[in-house]
Amino acid sequence: MHARLRRLAIVLLLPAVLGGCGVLAAPCRVGSAVIKMVPVVGKVAALPTDACAAVIDP
Repeated sequence: MHARLRRLAIVLLLPAVLGGCGVLAAPCRVGSAVIKMVPVVGKVAALPTDACAAVIDP
């Protein structure tokens, strides 16, 4: 029981410790770059992933 609680605490505190870390924003940034390659609508469609990356790593 204590091991499970300890793991849960680590998982919940990890984002606070790594907040602002570029590693966590990497998936958003890579996804955004891939979406932006789509002609015509790519830049508009990538706005949510750009916002995701901006929130994680300002």
